[in-house]
Formats: sequence, structure tokens, C-alpha cells
Amino acid sequence: MSLFDFFSIGISGYLTSDKFGLSEGWTIAVMISAALICIVAPYLLGSMNFAIIISKKRYKADIRSFGSGNAGATNMMRTFGKAAAGLTFLGDALKAFVSGMIGYAAMGQYGVYIAGLFCILGHMFPVYYKFKGGKGVVTAAISILMCNPLVFLILFVIFVLIVLATRYISLASVMCMLLYPVVLDRIEKLLNGATGAYVIIALINAVLVIFMHRENIKRLIQGKENKFSFKKSVKAEDKKAENTADVKVNDKDE
Repeated sequence: MSLFDFFSIGISGYLTSDKFGLSEGWTIAVMISAALICIVAPYLLGSMNFAIIISKKRYKADIRSFGSGNAGATNMMRTFGKAAAGLTFLGDALKAFVSGMIGYAAMGQYGVYIAGLFCILGHMFPVYYKFKGGKGVVTAAISILMCNPLVFLILFVIFVLIVLATRYISLASVMCMLLYPVVLDRIEKLLNGATGAYVIIALINAVLVIFMHRENIKRLIQGKENKFSFKKSVKAEDKKAENTADVKVNDKDE
């Protein structure tokens, strides 16, 4: 199988091509198996929440007990510092990348969109951690990169500009996800003349990430959302000494 086939149709498309002459039954079986791989494997990978893993292994604490209660890189930054946030970011990015490669291998271009969606679902609702995970910003970003690098680049520039202008990561995340289906639709039509089911999957991704930021949106409207700063880091040891009533007051960014 050529590299073009790998990124376009995947192994399933290659096996079900005229070259092998599979019967209709075998063709359906191959496509169903490929779809299940694109669903199950990325979901299980996505469920590996590195914020929880790192906080428990390295700091003997659950990140969900501090700050915003969110199992993501931003809360790790505020609670345990830059190193912990960096490791969390890399872990979440890596699982999205591997999920994308699984999608490409199984079903090509459609597979990477499906795999990305279920990796995000796993991150948000991890089966290993009682379905309480993060908000999926990093996972969604890398999934977008795997699906369409040009769309990712456009959204990344928008994200950086919003953060620099407002210092609200939550606002930048929500705005980029709102724009994601629109930008993807325009780019796909410009380059390929059609969008297929890609935009529908992108819309689902956007709805999921925005839904997970619903509390941030309320605070943004109320003017109570905290601004992000790389200089701001509240160690877990200090947080343990605070009144438990203050545990949830920080913003829920990532």
C-alpha cells in the first residue's frame, strides 16, 4: 500500500478495493471492523488522562481536588507548575497524535476524523476515572492538526491573538471551536470542492468542547473569569492549607 493510500483510504479501503475482489459480506465486515478500531482504540487512549496520572504519581494528589477541579494542563500549571503542565500537554498531545495515526491506518481521511472525535470523548469522559476528565482543548487541537494542518494553523493564529489580547484561554478556546466547522467548510470547499461528513464531525467536536466550557462562559459574561499568566502557579501544598470552600474558585480553562 502506498503512502497516498494510507492517508486517503487506509487499510480498509485498500482491502475493499477491486484489487482483492472481496464479497459484499467481507467488505461490510472489513469496514465495520475498521470503524470499531477508529472508535474503541482512540477512546481508550483518550481516557488516559495525563493530568490525573502525573498528579497522582509525581505529587501523590489528584489534580481534580485543586483549583478548578479540571484535569487539564491549565489547572496543572496553576497547581503544580510549568513542568507538570508541560508533561500533561505532551501526554495529551501524544495520545491525540497516536489516535490520528490509528484512524489514518484503519480508514484513511474519514478514519482520522472519527478517531479524533472519540479521543476527545475519552479525554472528557475517561472510562478509567469515573468519566470525569478534562475539557479536551489540547486533544482537540492536535486532532484538528492531524485532520487538516491548514485549518489548525488558521485557528492557532486566532487562538494566540485572542490570548494575547485578553489573556483568557477559555475565551480563545471557545471562539476557535466556534470557528472550526466554518473554517473547515471553507477550506475543504476551496481545496476539494466538497466537505463530506468532515464538517458534521467538526461540529460535534465544537459542541463538546464548548459544552465543557459552559461554566467559563458564565464567568466570562459575569466578568469573573480569571486571566491566565505563566507567572501564576499555586502549589498543591499551599492549596491544601486553604479553606475547602475556596477550592473551586479558579477558572476552568483547558
